[in-house]
Amino acid sequence: MAIDRVDAYLAEHRPRFEEQLKDLLRIPSVSAQPAHDADTRRAAEFIRDDLRSLGVAAELIEFPKGHPIVFGEKLDAPGKPTLLVYGHYDVQPPEPLEPWDQPDPFEPVVRDGKIYARGATDDKGQMLTHLKAAEAWLKGVGRLPINVKFLIEGEEEVGGANLEAFLTEHPDRLSCDYAVISDTSQFGPGQPAITYGLKGLAYFELIVEGANRDLHSGTFGGAVQNPLNAIATILASLKDDAGRIAIPGFYDDVRPLEDWERAEFARLPFSEEQFRAELDVPAVFGEAGYTTLERKWARPTCDVNGLWGGYSGPGPKTVLPRLAGAKFSFRLVPDQTPERVKHLVEAHLATVCPPGVRYSLTAMQGAPAVIVEAKGNPAVSAAMKAVEAGFGTPPVLIREGGSIPVVGLIKRHLGVDTLLLGWGQNDDNLHGPNEKFSLADFHRGIKAAAHLIAELAAIS
Repeated sequence: MAIDRVDAYLAEHRPRFEEQLKDLLRIPSVSAQPAHDADTRRAAEFIRDDLRSLGVAAELIEFPKGHPIVFGEKLDAPGKPTLLVYGHYDVQPPEPLEPWDQPDPFEPVVRDGKIYARGATDDKGQMLTHLKAAEAWLKGVGRLPINVKFLIEGEEEVGGANLEAFLTEHPDRLSCDYAVISDTSQFGPGQPAITYGLKGLAYFELIVEGANRDLHSGTFGGAVQNPLNAIATILASLKDDAGRIAIPGFYDDVRPLEDWERAEFARLPFSEEQFRAELDVPAVFGEAGYTTLERKWARPTCDVNGLWGGYSGPGPKTVLPRLAGAKFSFRLVPDQTPERVKHLVEAHLATVCPPGVRYSLTAMQGAPAVIVEAKGNPAVSAAMKAVEAGFGTPPVLIREGGSIPVVGLIKRHLGVDTLLLGWGQNDDNLHGPNEKFSLADFHRGIKAAAHLIAELAAIS
């Protein structure tokens, strides 16, 4: 069988795949730092050239500003479905460097079966699994049983503005039947997962202004409103003591958890006490009536992300500050939208802002929540079989509290759902020091990605 030849090819080329991963990790493709622009381009060329070596028609899509997109396609299976593989080759800055256990975060180090380097799991290692899966088919069998397109960008870590423009302008070129992204995590060690839901995001900056200058709190206290007091009142009004968001109308669009989801989450091996102990917090906290996993994955949240104003240096300074500021955000669930939440927040602030100050609200980021119908979905069933083939155990179905904006973009512009097949672990330290990726999971991910191709080809 063809899949047997694929598996044999994967087993034979394991050492070379690891060396290729190391070569890619050595490229410091930090998209946020102009000093690394040439390196970021070099990473794009690395991906393009690897695809070309497989016989995939690959090119760099250039933009007036920013980093190129690698686009490749192999469309030699007429009548068969088309799979779009998304990934990103750019990485977060490695700073601060002091906490790293290696001199150079871009020189990979293997310890205890894990490869340590910036980008190991986010997203170079995970993205590369799909390229190597395609290689196993093209070199081990001679052809792909489906059509495959590759969309590998270099600006995921800085907002991906060029990607959205490319999707908007070229939906026909990117048209597909299925999409897959590996940029998430397993549920835990030895427990692979398929993520069928992502939270959305609505992020705001609030500025509250009082007098035209900082004032002496003795001379002016009690005579004018203190912007810090006012912003504290506003922020406190966003949630009640039971963790429920107190903005009128906020829950009108919230899709409730289905019974099967709550049962699925309850079966997962999750200990709230261990979770609490690992974080060293006195207690878990969130919306009453829901478990920690349900709150993390499937209920909306509101959090203050930053707060400033007045004096915070050593010693006292009795001052009424001219202004105060805060950044706060909501994690959204289906069927909420950032636009609707913005409208609700604006209406709420108009009623709760104390007298004597002015305020301005700026919407800074937004993304809708994403949900993939997991039950009765042939693509999810294909992914379940593929992941079990790769990891040797059936995956669980989970949601994720984070946001991946490209998933919403793919749905909006291409009309397809995305399979989120993460090979990483929650403790892989993506965005932090000592980022790592299990080499065993790297190879399991390659095998799962290769079997996904076979399973999608079998869908009638």
